Amino acid sequence: MEHAVPFEAVRPWRTAAVVASGVAAVELLALIVTATFLLGHSVTSRGAAAAARPVSTKPATTKPAQRAVLPRTRTRVIVLNGNGQAGAAASEAAAIRSRGYKISAVGNAPQATHGPTLVMYRPGFAAEGHRLARDAGVSVVTAINGLRPGSLHRAQLVIVLGAS
Repeated sequence: MEHAVPFEAVRPWRTAAVVASGVAAVELLALIVTATFLLGHSVTSRGAAAAARPVSTKPATTKPAQRAVLPRTRTRVIVLNGNGQAGAAASEAAAIRSRGYKISAVGNAPQATHGPTLVMYRPGFAAEGHRLARDAGVSVVTAINGLRPGSLHRAQLVIVLGAS
């Protein structure tokens, strides 16, 4: 005589596992949608805030507050070519050196510039920057912006040759 294998028709734990997995999948989907919305909102609001800021087309100029402390012979200058003309930085460096300044480095600017030639100064050396600008016939003088201190080779001033 053969006996049939007993068959469990109802398995409540499997049904519970399937329902719990479905609920977890829906929660995960809700978290992903919420995170995407919140991150997307913060990125677009920062971009909109940056776009709403007025952009100045004229570089900031400052007046010297005092006389230059360092003599020209102790003032270090970096000359960067931002206009793309071969040899422009070397010839400008020679002209600046002839006025008594020490040239720390001559090279190309990290980015080409279409604006005027400008003199940039480290904090505390504004007067020296204005003196170099007068000596070189440059009208735009500003604080150093966009250059790392380690790339300055101990220089106090940077002159970036522009298109005009």
